[in-house]
Amino acid sequence: MSIFFAPSAEGFLYDLTELLYEKEYFGSYESADKYVTDLVHDIVLSLPKCPKRKAPPYFNRYGKNLYYSVFKKNNNTQWYVFFNYEEDIYYIRYIGNNHTCAQYL
Repeated sequence: MSIFFAPSAEGFLYDLTELLYEKEYFGSYESADKYVTDLVHDIVLSLPKCPKRKAPPYFNRYGKNLYYSVFKKNNNTQWYVFFNYEEDIYYIRYIGNNHTCAQYL
């Protein structure tokens, strides 16, 4: 089993640390960075075990034949990871949360 992140998904995660700190969701840059690191860790360890759902056509802008899985980080935020899957290889194309993409699911 292998998990790869598209460059756009990697860029999003990198920018997410900055965003969470700048919007004061976390009191320090280090805690924002730890949150994102933990999210990535959860994705890498859990994605193959998570239930997979077929992504609606709205998400075709990120790739064709996508699936998604949900990762709940706290009471306010769930992360949606959109990916292609074939022969035990996961290619993550987009990551959103309930504040940005849940209305399209």
